[in-house]
Amino acid sequence: MPKILFLTTAHRYDDDRIFYHQAKALKDEGNQVEICSLSSDFQGFVDGIEIESYSILEKSTEEKTKVFERVYKTFQPDCIICSEPLAVISTKKIKKEKKISVIYDITEWYPSMRMVENFRFPLNVFQAIKFFLIQLYAGWVSTHFIFGEETKKFPLAYIFWFKKNIISPYYPDDQYIHRNIKKLESNKITLCYTGQFSEEKGIGNFFAVIDSVKKKKPDLDVSVLLIGGARKEKDEKYFSDLLSKYRFENMKIEKVTSFETFTESYAEADICFDLRTMNYENHHCLPIKIFYYAASGKPVIYTDLKATRQHVDVSKFGFLVDPEKADAIAEIVLNYIENPELYSAHAQNARKEYEKKYNWNGIRNSFVNFIKKSIE
Repeated sequence: MPKILFLTTAHRYDDDRIFYHQAKALKDEGNQVEICSLSSDFQGFVDGIEIESYSILEKSTEEKTKVFERVYKTFQPDCIICSEPLAVISTKKIKKEKKISVIYDITEWYPSMRMVENFRFPLNVFQAIKFFLIQLYAGWVSTHFIFGEETKKFPLAYIFWFKKNIISPYYPDDQYIHRNIKKLESNKITLCYTGQFSEEKGIGNFFAVIDSVKKKKPDLDVSVLLIGGARKEKDEKYFSDLLSKYRFENMKIEKVTSFETFTESYAEADICFDLRTMNYENHHCLPIKIFYYAASGKPVIYTDLKATRQHVDVSKFGFLVDPEKADAIAEIVLNYIENPELYSAHAQNARKEYEKKYNWNGIRNSFVNFIKKSIE
């Protein structure tokens, strides 16, 4: 029975991609699977998968590396799947000793803007270069690559072109999808935003659209559904200022739900939004909840990002927009009200596109076979 170990620093052990998709798929194929995370505390078994997780993100690199080394020395894996550079680099010794496969699953743009945002110029430039070099080193240590999307292949897939790789997107598993295809009422609509309440993620743009919709059609009953929260102090202040500025009626704010119930949490929504700002990093990062919205049968209005254009044909079930043009986006919302047949077509198409193109069952076997061949 092959042993497969997941190592992650920044992701929880029950991360949707790592636990609910990849680990479960490998466990179902008869592999012995363990997950080691450094961002949450839990030890035990969940659905037959061993978890050894510790909340030590604030510890030194040396201490975190020692935890990883202890875990894989005890588990003795045949394959290690890593989600961050530190996890990859920590495997250098065992890779030499056992000649095992070390797979780097690249799901984040690295280095991200948040990693250098606390540094002033020119220190931010030096920090970005340092993190970039760390990424290259992780690419050198690893034996295989998994890319969450095509736009994240740069630079590793080109520098290490001789290493085998696969594209494995964030497609949902239907067992975690609550489908609720709605029909618009004549004078009522529910607009939904999920995720981080921050300026960069676009909640301010979302509020501006709501305000424009209400001004353009004052008699329209607009309900607002927010699911998520602010993570940083500056985001809390930003969100508080938005609430004071707009004072929307019929607004519901819910906390983040568990992964299993996520699609149930926005079942009442008519349209789901993601209006994050346009910048270099966002253009290369696909907002993955679009697949869950589609699977639920929800039309979407999303920022026109390069990654989204490249990976998803949004025109079948929504619109890509300039996130700062609130009035133009409001017209799209009102067009759905005036043309309910368009809304119905987009809602039905969303589910159809998911079933045809964007579901986990369609790519599950390619992922499992890639891992299997890396061990052979």
